[in-house]
Parts: sequence; structure tokens; C-alpha cells
Amino acid sequence: MAEPGILLVDKPSGITSHDVVARARRARGTRKVGHAGTLDPMATGLLIVGVEHATRLLTFIVGLGKTYQATIRLGQTTTTDDADGEIDVCASSEAVSAVSDERIRDGIAALTGAISQVPSKVSAIKVDGRRAYDRVRAGEDIELAAREVTVSRFEIVSVRRAADHIDVDVEVDCSSGTYIRALARDLGSALGTGGHLMRLRRTHIGDFGVEGSFAADDLEQAALIAPADAAARVLGALQVDDETARDLRHGKRVAAPEPFDGPRAAIDPRGALIGVVERRGSVMKSTMNMPQADR
Repeated sequence: MAEPGILLVDKPSGITSHDVVARARRARGTRKVGHAGTLDPMATGLLIVGVEHATRLLTFIVGLGKTYQATIRLGQTTTTDDADGEIDVCASSEAVSAVSDERIRDGIAALTGAISQVPSKVSAIKVDGRRAYDRVRAGEDIELAAREVTVSRFEIVSVRRAADHIDVDVEVDCSSGTYIRALARDLGSALGTGGHLMRLRRTHIGDFGVEGSFAADDLEQAALIAPADAAARVLGALQVDDETARDLRHGKRVAAPEPFDGPRAAIDPRGALIGVVERRGSVMKSTMNMPQADR
């Protein structure tokens, strides 16, 4: 069995997240590989990959908040809301020149906080069991339901102007499920110019940063984050003794050694991850166990 753990990968542009998984499978010599949080082929940056039984941790990672660096182009819309699509509408030079920096700031402010967002039609969301982008490519006209997301920071880094468009570099902190393409689309719509995403780079998922990641072509030698260390970073660590560890592995309810809310990573005295535990009153129980070989 391959060594279990979490890989931090800096995905390049032009390949899919599944392509990265395929490379990781070859590099680590196992089929048991998965990822948390899909990046579109155009996008670059942090992709978290789980190897062997560390894939069980991905369900806790996928919901973490994310940080992106992006470039939004105002003045053009595309069929996919990003640069991979075909330009279908171009604003007049008069409409573009009428967009002041203040209007851009106001438009961004309106898209900050708790907002209702309609995902891009070419997203990976499933509609009646099929991916939305597959239905669109098949010629279907679909409507996706709005969803509540949180954009906690939407900050302008720079604004660059041309006669027929405006490029706005931004940084975004947001909840899981937020589509940056949709932010670009909705900002352009509000400003009357149309807009789409020119560039997207994910720099953080929770407290995992792209600065600690490895190139997609270097996954054979890439250092793994041990399951216990990864789980502790995501959930917080709960140290337990050997007797408690044994009982948790056997599915027993045991006395909680300390008050805590939400799931915690239970760690035995040798630093091995037992699993994820939750507290019910004065007792706790494992809701996800890891193989005892993780030692």
C-alpha cells in the first residue's frame, strides 16, 4: 500500500483537476487518490489531493473557505463566463469609459458579504444526475438555482484600462461553493458592460497555502502531510490515551476528556490519527475511523 497522506499541488493551467489525480495515481502507485475542490482547466493554484485512506479527510477539507487571485475583464461577455469561452457580447467604448473606479468599487461592495449567486451554466453542478456543463455542451438550455454564499473579502488590487475593456485584478476570500466566474459575470452585468473571468489562481484552502505546494509534474517526490497532521489542521486535535483510542476504534462511546464543539481529530499517544470524533453530552464517539496501520 502506498503511504497515506495529503498532497498540496499547484495545478497548472490547461489541465483538469482529474488530470492531476491521474498523475498522482501514477506517481504514488495507487488508485486510491481523490481531490477536494475542483479547479477549472483555465485556473491554477492550490488543489488538495488525498492518497490512500487520507481520502477520507477530503470531505472535511472541501467545505473550507478559499482565497483566490483573479482578473476580471469588464466590457466583454463569453459563453462560459471565463476566457475559455467565445466572446459573444462586446460593450461600446462609451459604455466602458463611463465606468469609473468608484462605480467598480460600488459594484464590488454589492457583491461582498452574504449574497445569492446563480452559478455559471458551465459549472460542475449536477442537474438531474448530469453535470451542467455536459448539458450545455449537448445544446440544452438550463437554469440553475441561486445559492447562498459568503464573500468575506472582495478587494481591488489594480485597475488597467484599454479603449474597449477594463481589467480589474482582485483578491477574494469566500465560502466553499462560491463561483468567481459568477462574480465576474455579475459585476459586469451590474456595470452595464458585461464581464468575464480572465485569470484565476487559488492561493488558500483553509490554512493550507499554495506556497507549500508541489508542481503537478513532481508528485512522485512530493512530501505528504501525514493524516494526523492534516486532520489536526482542519478540525483541531484531541489527544486521547491508549485505552480511549482502543475503545474509539471499536466503535464504543467514551467519556469526552474535555468540552468541545463540532468534529475533532482524535490522536493517540504515538501521534496516529484514530479518526474523527463528535461529542454528545458528556461522551464522544468516532464518526469516521482510520485504519490502525496509520501509526
